[in-house]
Amino acid sequence: MAKAPRITLYSAPGCPHCRQAAEFLKKHGVTFQELNVRASPKALKQLERLGARGVPVILVGDKRLDGFNGPKLKQMLQAAGLQIA
Repeated sequence: MAKAPRITLYSAPGCPHCRQAAEFLKKHGVTFQELNVRASPKALKQLERLGARGVPVILVGDKRLDGFNGPKLKQMLQAAGLQIA
């Protein structure tokens, strides 16, 4: 069986799209790491290295989604082999 991809959510407090992304992942039972770019200088540096201009940024393995788009995120998770209802 293939190993599940690493899923990372770069977020910031008070960001409604970040909250939507986190709620979407939780609702679908997806294990993910949430990195607060305001609380963690390391997370902010990683985000800057990605060339992102804002949050949320969601990484599913080596695939990247800027912003929150439920259908697109669901498609990425399914393409990575995750069972999403």
